[in-house]
Amino acid sequence: MSDGKVKKDATNKEIITMSDAAGYLDRFVGDVSKKSATKQILIGAGSGWATGYITMKVGKMAAIAVGGGIILLQIANQQGIISIDWNKVQKKVDKVTDKVEEAVTGQGPSWADKAERFVDRKLNQAEDVLNKRTKKAKKWYTNLIGDETGCKVNDLHIFLCAF
Repeated sequence: MSDGKVKKDATNKEIITMSDAAGYLDRFVGDVSKKSATKQILIGAGSGWATGYITMKVGKMAAIAVGGGIILLQIANQQGIISIDWNKVQKKVDKVTDKVEEAVTGQGPSWADKAERFVDRKLNQAEDVLNKRTKKAKKWYTNLIGDETGCKVNDLHIFLCAF
């Protein structure tokens, strides 16, 4: 026999096997609309329960997989096994957000939105630098406010808090 005919015969056997299973299901369930109201309720309740149960189990496993993956990535990042470039992640998220916004509203983000994101990103970078270098940051801050004794509220603080 030719190779194509062997594949065709195997496919036909699979179809026959699937149609046998469909035949059993059809004999068991049949045309539900012709059955009594009690049987219709029982079939509907049973299939609804089975669907809900399967969805619950699959959803729980998916949530565990996604959540566990995020937790493992964060632990690996914390331990120094991997390093995540959060600026790159944020830029990609901004691009996707822009595309979604354009698809939903029909127009892209305004220049004010882009400027706000840029300033926000730069402030986050400054905060990271300040958190990493506490001594240098304290020295820089005291030089900025011009006072060695400590923090005093001035116009710069009010301006920065406005963001």
